[in-house]
Amino acid sequence: MTATDSAPRSAPSRSSASTTMSRASPWIAPLAVAAFVTAAYVWYSSWQWSQIAVKSWDLSIFTQLLQRYSHGEAPIVSVKGDGFNLLGDHFHPLLALLTPIFALFPYAFTLLVIQALCFGAAAGMFVATASRVLNSRVSGVLLGLAFGLSWGLQYATEAQFHEIALAVPLLTGAMGAIVEKRYRAAVFWAAPLVFVKEDLGLTVLMIGLVIAYLERSTRGLWLALWGLVWFALAIFVVLPLLNPDGAWAYGSNASPGGFLANPDTWFHGSKTHTVLLLLATTAGLLVLSPLTLVMAPTLAWRFLSTNHGYWGPEWHYSTVLMPIAFAIVLDGARRASASEWAWLRQYSKHAVAVAVTVAAMLLPQLPLADPLRPGAWETPDRATDAAAISASIPAGATVETDIGIMSYLVDDHEVFWLGNTNPAPDCLVIDRGRGGTPDDWGDVIDVAERLHPDVTYQHVLTAGEMELACATG
Repeated sequence: MTATDSAPRSAPSRSSASTTMSRASPWIAPLAVAAFVTAAYVWYSSWQWSQIAVKSWDLSIFTQLLQRYSHGEAPIVSVKGDGFNLLGDHFHPLLALLTPIFALFPYAFTLLVIQALCFGAAAGMFVATASRVLNSRVSGVLLGLAFGLSWGLQYATEAQFHEIALAVPLLTGAMGAIVEKRYRAAVFWAAPLVFVKEDLGLTVLMIGLVIAYLERSTRGLWLALWGLVWFALAIFVVLPLLNPDGAWAYGSNASPGGFLANPDTWFHGSKTHTVLLLLATTAGLLVLSPLTLVMAPTLAWRFLSTNHGYWGPEWHYSTVLMPIAFAIVLDGARRASASEWAWLRQYSKHAVAVAVTVAAMLLPQLPLADPLRPGAWETPDRATDAAAISASIPAGATVETDIGIMSYLVDDHEVFWLGNTNPAPDCLVIDRGRGGTPDDWGDVIDVAERLHPDVTYQHVLTAGEMELACATG
């Protein structure tokens, strides 16, 4: 074979390689950001787990739910109460999709990894959208990192797993599709949100109305109806049917009358803090974008609630606002660039930089900074104490406990929370440091006698501030 014969063979090869690289390159940055954000949150969760720093009982609750699903059973969660069906607490059937993963890795920590993957995937999706909308891969990556490391997602990670983790990639897809005027895709992304949590039916309602306004078609109205119907079915039918009290457990939290009667709460510091953070996160552009309406249901139920814990930016309550907020940056900047006011057109050129700068300035104050502080990775005495307590509990024993080390026991034991009326457990654990057991209840034997006077318990171990007692005979 001559050189002339061989030349045509090499040319298509180089062309094919170039084409492959060209097709792959738009996804390199999104995948890199997704991997980085996922790794950051897994890293944080590993640190938090090592410190025995438990925010609430929720991780234990969702672990028990997936334990039941993985065995093909109804989601009866003993942490919430003996025989309590968790679908009577919140409407979150989409969590059943996590069953195969949990069946392979049946541990509480698995849920923290899943949440990190959800946040990382959403960040990668947003990078792809932002890069196209801004026509700049660098700007897309920077804004995607700002989203992936935003305060709402960081506080959610600190609060450990909640069902709204599944909403983040869905909302990111829906909001991005609206910004790019891909309204059919937006409907498909938004529709499953009604199965993540009951209040998100109202969010879907607002997404549908926004699409109807922007597209001038009935597609959005059908989505709005879908959201409203599922919200109504959830709070008026499913939740009361499965809740032991026969009612939506959180319906009484919202008090419009109480809100109107107490003007002092209208501008409470926690509410103001949340609103100002949203204003800063969107670089002020939320006043320009109709996507701001999608935030309204979440902010309404939070700010109308009598529960002060809903008002501030902490915990996981602002998680679903983050995909909306960063989509507002894209949409608002585009609208500002077409404004009749020259100063606003000029500002639109810098809006993304403002949003990225705000996100960067907040980082030192947020949870991801905690593992970087001096001595943060030193093994605390609590970890040694928790390991000793756990090792002293007989295999297969049922355990009644406070929230102190509940999440560390739920993998291997049927766990009950001692604040409920429960059947007598095999063992009882209290954590005087962070468990929440009232001080005036006394030691672990006193607690056992208070809760189960007909059963005799024997002290087994005291490790630091933790105590273990088990039933005799």
